Amino acid sequence: MAGNPQSPHSSSQPAASHESADVEMGQYVYDRTRVDEKKVQKDDQIISEFGSYKYGWHDSDAAGQAAKKGIDENVVRAISADKHEPKWMLDLRLKGYHAFVDKPMPRWGVDLSGFNAQDFKYYVKPVDHEAKSWSDLPPDIRRTYDRLGIPEAEKKRLVAGVAAQYESEVIYNSIRDELSKQGVIFCDTDTAVRKYPELVRKYFNTVVPYNDNKFAALNTAAWSGGSFVYVPKGVHVTIPLQAYFRINTPNMGQFERTLIIADEGSYVHYVEGCTAPIYATDSLHAAVVEIIVEKNARVRYTTVQNWSNNVYNLVTQRALVKAHGTMEWVDGNIGSKASMKYPACILAGEYAKAMTMSLSFAGKGQYQDTGAKMIHLAPHTKSTIVAKSISRGGGRSAYRGLVAIPKGAHGSQSSVVCDALLVDEFSRSDTYPHVDVREDDVTMSHEATVSKVSQDQLFYLEQRGIEEKEAMGMIVRGFVEPVARQLPMEYALELNRLVELQMEGSVG
Repeated sequence: MAGNPQSPHSSSQPAASHESADVEMGQYVYDRTRVDEKKVQKDDQIISEFGSYKYGWHDSDAAGQAAKKGIDENVVRAISADKHEPKWMLDLRLKGYHAFVDKPMPRWGVDLSGFNAQDFKYYVKPVDHEAKSWSDLPPDIRRTYDRLGIPEAEKKRLVAGVAAQYESEVIYNSIRDELSKQGVIFCDTDTAVRKYPELVRKYFNTVVPYNDNKFAALNTAAWSGGSFVYVPKGVHVTIPLQAYFRINTPNMGQFERTLIIADEGSYVHYVEGCTAPIYATDSLHAAVVEIIVEKNARVRYTTVQNWSNNVYNLVTQRALVKAHGTMEWVDGNIGSKASMKYPACILAGEYAKAMTMSLSFAGKGQYQDTGAKMIHLAPHTKSTIVAKSISRGGGRSAYRGLVAIPKGAHGSQSSVVCDALLVDEFSRSDTYPHVDVREDDVTMSHEATVSKVSQDQLFYLEQRGIEEKEAMGMIVRGFVEPVARQLPMEYALELNRLVELQMEGSVG
């Protein structure tokens, strides 16, 4: 993630060909002299009234207030001791901590000059034990998930299993009985370390090494919670598994660790959602996701992320795809102060396939640096990247990607399409592709477009009796539709609604 897109196991050193541009990127200043001040004021008023962040409330915070800020080796040892972990996990945590200390901050992408690792709280335990039912949760936490609609989704059987993480811990987890009987495992990663140690140790830290990049190292040191999924050979989980991650404490660092293993010929769809309250100070989300797609298996990983605009979202997500396997990332990034997120696929077996389809929305004061990585290590592999971004209100979006096809990966195919939509005159979008092809017998295409919502488009629709606000909505919904179409219906509706909230005040 927050590593150099030039290699599957990336470091935090910048790509030489990008460095000068990226330094300039970090110095970019929103120039209000180019803007109609009255229009900006009107936009801000409308946004405050109608487009406010829906999930910005916070609950009582006794556990968070008791937690101390900062990380050192003693904090790492204390986290491991509280979880009663085996020595191999403590040793791995300590390796991660020292790698975090040694690695420099990324000097490309989003501006991290104001980031200080000692400003955050690394372990907040909101409950003493995982709840067996929603009614077992403390009332304030239960009300949070009621407002988010998670219990209702489970009652309506929209999901095959639910995991809810609050601060550092998964506080609720369930899976349908029929899936358990088929051998499907869906639990929090802490529980997996205790109950399935051989399975966890076999795969943990294999797709994303502890020293992969600075923030993956930090996650390895301080990880807590996250989901563990194992799907046995030939089993198809036809209804999604859902996880929801909530930050409540100010200055909180959330470091969930998710590990998904789809054995031969299996299928699973995993969906995650994220929210946090709005505080005057920043919070940090630095997750790591490792996915193993065995021969002939298929995994779809869907994110509908809606962090508040005071969250650093710095995550590492990577899948290892074996022969004839298929990996699909569907990614909606709305919110956060700054995001660096590049889902990656290592196509390690013949005829492996991967697809990444993403949408990022950068509003006022936001910088979304997102993209994807596809590393073709075997013949006849195929990858597709579709990246869409919307920028408005002075927001900034960037596509940053890697396609690598080394010698020997003959017959491979890769297609990259980047579409950016600018809603106003003072927002910004950039594209930073990196293509490294060392084999002659391949098919490679890259296409990038930047378009602006113009007065001509709006006038054309208004002339057909459509009000300006709805006309803008139609243009944006049409732009978002290819991503929304990949989501289950209820999540597609949610994504469209979130985009519409963000677009309030963009006309007039």
